[in-house]
Amino acid sequence: MGQLSEKSAGAAWEHLRRLPVWLPPALLTLAVTVTGLGSAQLWRDELATWSASTRSPGDLARLAGTIDAATGPYYLLMHLWTSVFGDSTIALRVPAVLAMTVAAGLLAVLGARLVDRRGGLFAGLLFAVLPGTSRYGQEARPYALATMLAVLATLLLVTALRRPTWARWAGYAAAIAALGLIHLIALTVLAAHALVVLMAWWRGPAPAGIAAPTQPDVERDRRVWRWPVAVLPVALLAGPLLVKARTQQSRQLNWVHLARLDDLTALPGGVAQSSVVGGLLVGVAALGAARLGRRALLPVSAVLLPVLLLFAAGTVVPLWVPRYLVFVVPFACLLAGAALAAVAAPAALVVVFLAGLLGLPDQAALRRTHEWPRSAPVDYAGAARVIADGQRPGDAVVYSPRHSWLFLDLGIEYHLSDPPRDVLVTEDEVRRGDLWAAECPQPAQCLAGTARVWLVVSGRHAEPLAAVPGAKGDALRTQFTVTQVWPRPGLTVALLTSRPGR
Repeated sequence: MGQLSEKSAGAAWEHLRRLPVWLPPALLTLAVTVTGLGSAQLWRDELATWSASTRSPGDLARLAGTIDAATGPYYLLMHLWTSVFGDSTIALRVPAVLAMTVAAGLLAVLGARLVDRRGGLFAGLLFAVLPGTSRYGQEARPYALATMLAVLATLLLVTALRRPTWARWAGYAAAIAALGLIHLIALTVLAAHALVVLMAWWRGPAPAGIAAPTQPDVERDRRVWRWPVAVLPVALLAGPLLVKARTQQSRQLNWVHLARLDDLTALPGGVAQSSVVGGLLVGVAALGAARLGRRALLPVSAVLLPVLLLFAAGTVVPLWVPRYLVFVVPFACLLAGAALAAVAAPAALVVVFLAGLLGLPDQAALRRTHEWPRSAPVDYAGAARVIADGQRPGDAVVYSPRHSWLFLDLGIEYHLSDPPRDVLVTEDEVRRGDLWAAECPQPAQCLAGTARVWLVVSGRHAEPLAAVPGAKGDALRTQFTVTQVWPRPGLTVALLTSRPGR
């Protein structure tokens, strides 16, 4: 049996090595991320993407002035996408699928440049089977695009350092500028780029596996000053975005806690979306770094410097969110690819297969829900079906809580073509230039004359009216009685009817 497996792996390697190095990782990533693409319903962050991307550019500009400025360019990109391809769950997620597919192909090319063809191929294949690649490749958020652009920018930097021409530096500048617009925190990869440029200028013998043998001092000087010129556009474009995002931090990240040391130990499992696969990746990557020696400078710094910079900042201000660092994963895979390139091809393929096998439970779980923990899904679609099945003309709907990151209203509205009247809304989120609508300050008056109300409450409640706080809860309890309750994962739906005589 073992001999048969070894022969099968050997035959697979013979087929793989005849193909362009980027093709197998790209195809495998595409196949894995497309599988079950629409299975998990949109979760809260993706609902924010849907709400923003379906607004006009003018409304998006107003939104960026209020909240989520850092994600504004991504929302504009998604607005253009949805205007052509629609806003179905699959349509919203396809850009992430394509971005992760391209990222895998680019990673293989980068690995071939920095290590060798085998190292690039195994890096790309390992990246393809990680649960994290599927998780963020199936999410309508900017992380997959940031991952692709981080790898692209690094590949273009390597190209520009080897053969420095203005055209190559211009390509690098464009990639870095796009990276900054898509995901500000991903710009921490510039710390690694700066270190590599400095080492290429100072130069021992090819410290990063980039520089050609000894070059004249004039060429070395050109190399070091062209890099600051190339990053100037990102400062001009992303600088104002960063300043604006900083003023919105208290609203945007009010759910984030200051970073602690144990957050670092949990990071591999967080970005890989599997603790066991994350641990395997770290172990194999460490072997690859040891094998590469000084040539590991670029991938090692591209992993460690963004992590350390965000962690250091996160101990002072609430910024530490593991998914913000997904863009470092390809560089860890590059190091792992270098380790796998040192062993026989069949053995390396077995390690890739093992990583995929160990990640299968997490792959299946993330296709059920994108919520975290995955044991606590929020069934917006199920709640919407309850309302759709029982809705009558003139019905109203009330959400509690309204100002919550669960986005109860967006979740129900996304799944209902004709939702009940949102009776308490005085100004919707689009007019407010916000992610949340404004509610009536005197709920009793706004509810007057309404015969039936669908109440959607977060969490499971046997008595949903008791779960509504404040004046809204007082008005509902005074004017309505509960006719029926439908518990759904993460939500409770109740039909309220007006009390006799009111």
